[in-house]
Parts: sequence; C-alpha cells; structure tokens
Amino acid sequence: MKNTVFTGAATAIVTPLTRDGVDYEAFARLIDWQIAEGIAAIVVAGTTGESATLNDKEHREVISFAVKHVAGRVPVIAGAGSNDTAYGVDLAKHACEAGADALLAVTPYYNKATQKGLIANYTAMADASTKPIILYNVPSRTGCNILPETCRVLAEHPMIVGIKEASGDISQIAETARLVEGKMDIYSGNDDQIIPVMALGGKGVISVLSNVLPRRTQAMCERFLAGDVAGSRDEQLKLLPLVHALFSEVNPIPVKAALARMGFVENTLRLPMTPMEEAHEAVLLQEMRAAGIDV
Repeated sequence: MKNTVFTGAATAIVTPLTRDGVDYEAFARLIDWQIAEGIAAIVVAGTTGESATLNDKEHREVISFAVKHVAGRVPVIAGAGSNDTAYGVDLAKHACEAGADALLAVTPYYNKATQKGLIANYTAMADASTKPIILYNVPSRTGCNILPETCRVLAEHPMIVGIKEASGDISQIAETARLVEGKMDIYSGNDDQIIPVMALGGKGVISVLSNVLPRRTQAMCERFLAGDVAGSRDEQLKLLPLVHALFSEVNPIPVKAALARMGFVENTLRLPMTPMEEAHEAVLLQEMRAAGIDV
C-alpha cells in the first residue's frame, strides 16, 4: 500500500522576491509562520512560487533552502515538472538529493503531450525518483489534461502516489477517483472545490488560500475528515469571496499583494507578472478583512 504524503492542507507557498533575487529571510519567516499555524505540508517552487521565472540555480536553491529550514517539521513537496522531460527528471533527482519528501510534477506545458506522452513523461520521472510523486493537472495553464484513464495507468507505478487536480471538472475528478481505486491520493488544486473534492475521497488541498489563512484552511479539511461535513461546507462557502478575490488576477499576483499587506513579503513579481490592479486589490483587502485578517 502506498503511503499518503499528507492529509489536509498543503500551502503552495510563494517565493519572496526582491529586485536582487530571492529573499531568504522573508522565506524563512513565512515558512515558520505557516508551520506554527498548523499547515500540513509546504509545496515549494510550484506555480504560486513563480517557478516559471525562477532560473535553474534559484529553483534548486529554493528547494534546498526549504528542506533545510523546515527540518522535518512538515513534509516538503518540491515542484519538479517541466515542458522538457529530461529537465524534469534532472530537477526530480536534485529534489530527491536535497531531501524533499515528495515531488509535485506539472504536466508538460507549451509542448503539451498526448496521453501516451504523459504516461511516458511521468514514468521517466517516477523511474528516476527516490521520492513519491504527486501529479499536477492544471490544463488552464498548461493546455494539457491528464485524463482519468491515464491516471489509472499511472497509479500502477509505485512512486506515483497522488494527483493535484486543478482541472475544475468535478465529473472528471469523480471518474479518476473511480478508476484509480484508492491507488492514487487526490488533492484539490482549486480552493473553491476543497470540500467537493474531499467528498469524492480526496485527502485535502494544495492551496493558495492557505498562504494567508493556513490555520482555517487546515481546520476546514480536518473538520470534514472528522465527519463534520456541514461545518466544513459552511466554512468553504464562507471563504468563497476571499478565494475569488485571490484569483481575480492570475495567480500569484493577488496572493503576493495579500502577503505584502500582511508584512511577510515585498510585492515583487517577475515579468510578465505585474502588480495587482488597484480596483482588484481594494476588493481583495475588503475580503481579507471580512475573513478576519488584519490588513
């Protein structure tokens, strides 16, 4: 039986940046706060961590720093996917050597792939990895969708243990859950679908929301798993306006603005990402205050 990497909420953590590079002091403070707030795991160098504009040296250093700073307090899941399978394999090897607890492997973007190509891509990464792999399905960003039947095939690999499902298609997620028969853990990749996905057997969420509300996001998952379906559902619905504000522009633009207002990071992004529009930021701040965040 495959081991579950985490249950509950894992934060897809931002990478604090300045004009000069990664702000590791801010990164350490943010990681410490997340752990103190009870988050189940930390995902580094993913989409929210601006992996697409981290250079190779930075990407590897961010993973290594996070592993060393977390020091085993929670699992560290390292972003290791690429549009180039060979590079993805190389990143996977580095993350394993650095001591990451698991890998998050996005579908190949721009190049895309057939379902046969996806199986070959993930099999190559899994064969090269000494740590469990969570697939990352986010077709809105990659143009590539992992179909349920493909998940069924990949779930047979001993190193492929889960999927972050951000397709937004609940019917597809349900079919995946049916076909993998418990051989692959399912995590919501959308903060507005945490409870719906968990109702289909999901183990939790890889979350943007938990960057700003780690304790409540984790508690929402724990309440559902404890059988408090109504309470977890109510919390999901209550936080929808904040979730919508956090995705009113392309992620991670809003969450960077939010964390900057909370004093954790500079509101610095790399082009083509630009700072949040004032009108959208005003709504975001309003919803943050409504959720009890002091800004």
